[in-house]
Amino acid sequence: IKLAHGQVTEVVTDGVILDDATKLEADLIVYATGYGSMNGWVADLIDQDTADKVGKCWGLGSDTPKDPGPWEGEQRNMWKPTQQDALWFHGGNLHQSRHYSQFLSLQIKARMEGIPTPVYQLQETHHRK
Repeated sequence: IKLAHGQVTEVVTDGVILDDATKLEADLIVYATGYGSMNGWVADLIDQDTADKVGKCWGLGSDTPKDPGPWEGEQRNMWKPTQQDALWFHGGNLHQSRHYSQFLSLQIKARMEGIPTPVYQLQETHHRK
């Protein structure tokens, strides 16, 4: 894969279109956003309805000001399926990214191969804009 420069102006079914009209074909698009609300990025990139469907990311539901309840028992919507089909979240610092990338990639690959990969449960959506 070669490095490409430009601003993505459109996401199409088989890739992206850059601002110079170049089409980059892709099976997978990784949007590396830096720090910010993942739910907010979904609203910006897709739409608010999808962001509301997914709900918040991160946190355990400890019912504190920055981590509203209810208790989830595991990270909300991170490194596992979300309420939106084919939308996965991967993030964190270098240690978390390195550690969890293997688990995330194995889950996605297993699903692509038709291997059942049950998770604790799909997160309920409690937090909407």
